[in-house]
Amino acid sequence: MAVHPSVIKRHRQSLKRRLRNQEIKSRLRTLIKKARRAIELKDREGVPVQLREVNRALGKAVSQGILRPNTSSRWLSRLSRSAHRLAAT
Repeated sequence: MAVHPSVIKRHRQSLKRRLRNQEIKSRLRTLIKKARRAIELKDREGVPVQLREVNRALGKAVSQGILRPNTSSRWLSRLSRSAHRLAAT
């Protein structure tokens, strides 16, 4: 790595951003797993709550630039379809 002050600062910033992005993505994956688990267990009261939490977290991740909008939409769409199948049965 070069010894320029700007490069040192950029590296420091990238480490901070990487850590923040990892934390947010980890939380997202956990929320999605909880929602899938609620769908598997056919928890009719818990599924809408879980979907709202996932939707909110995905929206925040998109607005912060951590996820692409289409990725977020795809993940939410798949979860919603699974939840809708539960409601139909």
